[in-house]
Amino acid sequence: MAVFDYRQAQEIRDALARHQVRYLFIGKSGAVLLGFPDTTQDADLFVDKSPENGRRLIEALREIGFALTDEQASDVERGKDFVQLKSGPFDVDLVFAPDGIEKFQDAWRRHVDVEGFPVCHLDDIIASKVASNRRKDLESLPRLRAFREYWLQQRGD
Repeated sequence: MAVFDYRQAQEIRDALARHQVRYLFIGKSGAVLLGFPDTTQDADLFVDKSPENGRRLIEALREIGFALTDEQASDVERGKDFVQLKSGPFDVDLVFAPDGIEKFQDAWRRHVDVEGFPVCHLDDIIASKVASNRRKDLESLPRLRAFREYWLQQRGD
């Protein structure tokens, strides 16, 4: 199983920027970009839900090398709550309605910029994992919460 890495994050950031896609890294990939010492298998992206943003995202994903089916492209354009892509150079989970976060605009106001990577605030990442109530997410919460204290101290919050 491949591990998500910085080079892949750069590919995503650069292609989505070229196509002016509004999105945030979320989930463990977002936490890793914030400095959380762990690994993950895929990139998790919280995408602003609009047909226009979805079309730009489809173009960017195809540019990176994703072979989207017509059904996947339709799901992305309409902003289906969750779209998992395994048909590209790495795995990406597109989340248009993450658990625990009501609106993209709210998360965007709180987001953190890390070397040009738009990343959900760690509090939103944690809230989403709590709300998902999935076992693997709940198991990572103690480590994420401990990291949160360190992260806030480093930021001076």
